Amino acid sequence: MFSEEQLEQLRSFPEISADELIRYFTPTSADVAFVDPGRGRRSVDQLGMLVQLCTLPWLGFVPDDVALAPPVAVARVAERLGVSPAALSLYGQRAQTRSDHLAQAAEYLEWKTAPAGGQAMKELEQFLLDRAMEHDSPTLLFNLAREYLMAAKVIRPGALVLAKMVGTARKGASDLTSQLVGHLLTEEVRADLERMLLVDAGLGMTRLEWLVSPARDASATSVKTAIDKLTWLRAIDAHQMDVSVLPNERRRFLAQVARRSTNQGLERRKERKFPILLAFVAQAAIDQLDEVVALFDQAVSARESRAKSKTDEALIERAKKGETRQLLMEEILPALADPSIPDDEVGGMLRERIGMQRLREITSDAWKPLPRDHGRLSELESSYTYLRQFTPIVLAAIDFQGGPGTGELMEAVALLKELNRTSGRKVPAGAPTGFVPAKYADYLDKARKSGEDTAYRHYWELCVILCLRDGLRSGDVFVPGSRRYADPATYLYTPEQWTPKQAEYCRLVGKPPNAAEALEQGKEELHEALEELEKTLAGAAPDDAGTVRLDEEAHLVVPPLSAEDVPAEAKELRDELAAMLPFAPIASLLIELDARTGFLDCFTHAGGRKLATSAETKRNILAVLIAMATNLGLARMSEACGVSYDVLAWTMEWYVREETLREANTVIVDHHYQLELAKVFGGGTMSSSDGQRFPVRGKTLTGRNMVIHGGQVLSTYTHVSDQWSTYGTKIIVPTAREAHFVLDDFLGNATDLPIVEHATDTHGATLINFALFDLVGKALTPRMRDLTRVTLVRDDTPTEIAKRYPHAGPLLGARWNEDLVADCWPDLLRMAGSLKYGQATASLIVGKWSAASRQNTLAAALKEWGMLRRTVHLAKYLSDPAFRRKISRQLNKGESLHALRRDLHYAQQGAVTRPHLEQQTEQAWCLTVLTNSVVAWTTEYYSRAVLELRSQGRDVPDEILSHISPGHSDNINFFGVINVDVEAELAKLDTSGWRPLRPAQLRELGLTP
Repeated sequence: MFSEEQLEQLRSFPEISADELIRYFTPTSADVAFVDPGRGRRSVDQLGMLVQLCTLPWLGFVPDDVALAPPVAVARVAERLGVSPAALSLYGQRAQTRSDHLAQAAEYLEWKTAPAGGQAMKELEQFLLDRAMEHDSPTLLFNLAREYLMAAKVIRPGALVLAKMVGTARKGASDLTSQLVGHLLTEEVRADLERMLLVDAGLGMTRLEWLVSPARDASATSVKTAIDKLTWLRAIDAHQMDVSVLPNERRRFLAQVARRSTNQGLERRKERKFPILLAFVAQAAIDQLDEVVALFDQAVSARESRAKSKTDEALIERAKKGETRQLLMEEILPALADPSIPDDEVGGMLRERIGMQRLREITSDAWKPLPRDHGRLSELESSYTYLRQFTPIVLAAIDFQGGPGTGELMEAVALLKELNRTSGRKVPAGAPTGFVPAKYADYLDKARKSGEDTAYRHYWELCVILCLRDGLRSGDVFVPGSRRYADPATYLYTPEQWTPKQAEYCRLVGKPPNAAEALEQGKEELHEALEELEKTLAGAAPDDAGTVRLDEEAHLVVPPLSAEDVPAEAKELRDELAAMLPFAPIASLLIELDARTGFLDCFTHAGGRKLATSAETKRNILAVLIAMATNLGLARMSEACGVSYDVLAWTMEWYVREETLREANTVIVDHHYQLELAKVFGGGTMSSSDGQRFPVRGKTLTGRNMVIHGGQVLSTYTHVSDQWSTYGTKIIVPTAREAHFVLDDFLGNATDLPIVEHATDTHGATLINFALFDLVGKALTPRMRDLTRVTLVRDDTPTEIAKRYPHAGPLLGARWNEDLVADCWPDLLRMAGSLKYGQATASLIVGKWSAASRQNTLAAALKEWGMLRRTVHLAKYLSDPAFRRKISRQLNKGESLHALRRDLHYAQQGAVTRPHLEQQTEQAWCLTVLTNSVVAWTTEYYSRAVLELRSQGRDVPDEILSHISPGHSDNINFFGVINVDVEAELAKLDTSGWRPLRPAQLRELGLTP
């Protein structure tokens, strides 16, 4: 899990941020009295003991060499005691002294030790085993263990002990998996699973290969193929194979092994292949069901979008004709309104003035009133025959069920199924229509009155299909057995599953289990923030255009932030440092970085075998990484680097997968986090997320045509830390709301980055996200626009709030429904815990509950809590310009990395050509790995350049360095011939493993040494 160097770092003091310094190293009077009890304890011992006292809540343990504590922290504590910081160097010369003092400090702080075999260690072992069944990432498990121990106030055991416990938990999870599914592997099931590995004559491939091939477009053919797969899986009872005894993450992991493995590879596993194939088919039954419904949604929506486009075009033409008619009316109406013109002369005068030819042209086309939807349903009716190619078999194959308020719609769905089964052509007179939107109701009324049974059938059926599609999106209609389209309540732990976990979870995230305490805590935060906002508004001058203020009509005025004042010295220093950096081809950079981080060791064989550390294997992996990230593709990369296409394709299939890419990226991010200069960029406690569009070629389910981007595009959604490192990447449909995906990689962060705060643009600032971020113990701090339109909440009557806050009070436009929150508080914690522990995917929860109907009480309570959290955030956002600027600075970091990604992703005009989501995700992660590699390498050499300047007597302050970005590629070449020679590149480095910086005389000529 960890190298000796990493273990040593885990045993030692890390760098400390300003917030941590204030929070942990501000001893109280009681703390000082504790270490100086008046019994003649030496000042050296007082200082050492107080440093231990402050360190324990900060790190969860105290490193052996207390004298190596951060000097700024020691100075702060020493000042409080009135002693010299240098005295700490004399502390604890006897190990027993340090141990005794730590034991006393732990007792004072009510922390416990964790002796081997003790109750605390047994509880930790069980916690790790439970988490190992949910996650397979060792780094994530290690971090969860640290969080667990700190929340329980248990002193962390040694890093090596904890690492071994994680390893034991992972092995235990593997053994437990085999035990849990053993009863499902009957002889009949084993035979069905064995047949999956045989070539099917009709398909020309094995059933396993057939099942893992996803659809490429949302066409009628794709829908029918997806239903064929679903039918086959149901024939072997895959949908009834209950593997719920395994956590979701464990099931996904086993299913992924099956997808990646060849028939021969699975056969070699012998008995171990059966749990893998069992998890795969059980997951495939759910995934295939989801794919059928998703394709149904997209195929219907595509035709609806086509109808909308044609309707919009017709509206434009109608508007043009309407303009001509309006101009004519401008001539006719004055004549009609003029009483001096006799009635019998008006007609002749207008015909003469306007001209009969013009009148005939304008009246040649009948001007009919438009229906409420401007004719969209009528236009969609032209696609009725196409939709009938797949909608009947979808309705027959899928068991749609409805929630509250969907009774008539579900009756209509059942009736339509029966009409399809019996080939009925006429809709019965009593067929339900209450579900039909008002904008479509006129079509049905008109067709029924005119006796047009065929037209009525078409319109009624289209309304059923459209309303069914909309219900699936909101969660009002669900599909039993589905994951994505299930009843939203099933995404969460059941109350019975949650009850034993609640107390532990509340300690972990710092939330009270009692609703009354939670409400009181929330209101305290609200009033603290409102008091600051009141001070800001009260102190703002009416004519001060640069501050948040109220105008003469008591309306809130929020001036835009001025551009950040970046010192001129920062640009000069950036140019000077960039000129000192060596030039390096992209392959050389990756080889060099691997020598310092070992990130290539993360690329393990999909069959579970350890990666051979040969230079040839590393070369092949690097070639694939570069091929995917730069968008060259394997064929062109083979020509560029001289490695055969077959070798690259095999390496891609077996080594370069999403899980190995994530792990490698984690290693690089963790390495960057430990660099001194990275800590100048930021403390690693804040991050942001944003989407970036990439053009797409060919058919793909993730691409959409967007006029603003000039064609078909997809979106990569990335999470970036305040140190410029990217720790999360996801492919999403560009028209999907990005707010649904903000929490996914944030909660799945397996790096060492101690992120507690996350920024987005307004797109991520939904009430659901505000609530969920807070409920998992984190903070959402978005940059928001149109603040005057945002509803803020109060917890009292307008009169009482206005008395307390004369300026801020009138801005609070709604009363917070705390009773609703109180009633649902246990369920809100259960929802957040389901996300935190990996039971549910955040994007599913956010998407469903954001679109839920008003009848969903839990969704309403979640939004109420989000209203409170949004008000607290905005009060702070408005009252603190420094806070606003910090958020903007972080968002700018994320956006600036878009340019670096585009520079790297240059081939084929930057267009993504891989059609499937899994392939696109792997390519996006390759790009993220290279982006982070460039950032880490540049940061390293910036650090060396700064050291050289400082050794020459130059003053290079950290404040100036904080404005410099490592996210550029001026010193890196990723074009032309790509020579991936690991041993030769390592031989070019000096004895310390570095390239020399460019000397001044060569920098002036733009040459490399």
